[in-house]
Amino acid sequence: YGMRASFDEIAGKGLNRRDELYPLLASLIRAELNHRNARSINYRISGARFPVLKDIDAFQFVGTPVDEGLVRELATGMFLDGCRNIILIGGTGSGKTHLAIGIASAVIRARGRFFNLVDLVNQLE
Repeated sequence: YGMRASFDEIAGKGLNRRDELYPLLASLIRAELNHRNARSINYRISGARFPVLKDIDAFQFVGTPVDEGLVRELATGMFLDGCRNIILIGGTGSGKTHLAIGIASAVIRARGRFFNLVDLVNQLE
């Protein structure tokens, strides 16, 4: 699908520049890989069943006790290397859900999956 969607543009530019066949094929393969990667991310994001998709950049860190550096570090997903989990604790309206969704969506885009605790327990049972 990625090759088909990009074929006219890539082939048209390549023929105008009189590119050889191999660079054209490489461009088509890159287009296919990009398409598959985007579909994979969309599949994992939809599988997470977030109530609303939120981003860390939209969170207002000013005036909150939340450590922005720590949140951004968690969003890299490095905690997964140590087989560790994240638990966010705070009062109502403190932004736990926003941060959890933001961190999870960033990690999913990089390499992971997200499970709601209730769904995960039900699957394990």
